[in-house]
Amino acid sequence: MTVTPPRPTTIIVSPRLSKKLGVELVLASETFQYTGSFKFRAAYNVASNVEQDHIITASSGNFGQAIAYACSMFDKRCTVVMPETAPKIKVNAVREYGAEVDLVDLTKKGRLERLGELAKEYPEAYVASPYDDPFVIEGNASLAEELFELGLDLDYIIAPIGGGGLTSGLVNAVKRSGTKTQVLAAEPLLANDAAESFRAGHIVSTPDEGATIADGARVLRIGDRNWEILSQGLAGVIEVTEDQIKEGVRLLFAFANLKAEPTGALALGAVLAEPTRFTGKKVCCVISGGNADPALYAKLVEGI
Repeated sequence: MTVTPPRPTTIIVSPRLSKKLGVELVLASETFQYTGSFKFRAAYNVASNVEQDHIITASSGNFGQAIAYACSMFDKRCTVVMPETAPKIKVNAVREYGAEVDLVDLTKKGRLERLGELAKEYPEAYVASPYDDPFVIEGNASLAEELFELGLDLDYIIAPIGGGGLTSGLVNAVKRSGTKTQVLAAEPLLANDAAESFRAGHIVSTPDEGATIADGARVLRIGDRNWEILSQGLAGVIEVTEDQIKEGVRLLFAFANLKAEPTGALALGAVLAEPTRFTGKKVCCVISGGNADPALYAKLVEGI
């Protein structure tokens, strides 16, 4: 298979959406990235840098697809632990990219617990965290680097947060750039461990992954490496309601002709959550992925 590095992000400017929100808005869409989300940036960096021939990870779907595809490029074996509740479209895609899927019932065992079992079963394998891994963080930094190379003078970059790998990469890239751009994280209110962590001043874990529609942001806690970066460099966490996430999906469809999965619409949901904060500012919303369950997506955009 031909080795293809990550695609440059797609920049979309929607004058109608900017006018509606009162914000000078730029969308950095990763929906056209290989495997449909920003996760390929991280996965490519992992697969191209580790020496091991077998990579195992846990994923709700997007990182699983990305690492499966990246491993296929570098002729590496890949095993992905996924929850039984993961969208079928994502489970099927991981398998189609050539990886082995290990489904786990989250009511009986956590993904990370199962990942630990596999790590003991395959001691020669590289265990890749979908977010708390130095190769993952550095791979994600490439997104912000592209924005700065385009000469975008941004007040804010807003990106979704789950485990923190994307926002950590963005914070590192902004720090290296020397710009005054601030990075903000957008998090579902129903899975707000990051916001709780920032309020507490230390990592706060949640008892379960939450029931948010934004399945890509369902995690128990921020990664340790990510917390070290984010606690020093993130400008804040904005909590987004389920209605605001859904409205973000609809607005992207109606005003930008863009299909985003709910997690991908979190950044726009953050603008809806705190509109006065961004009035008149130049804001880049990272639309992190477009791997939406078709039936769910159809319901979300119905009636527009």
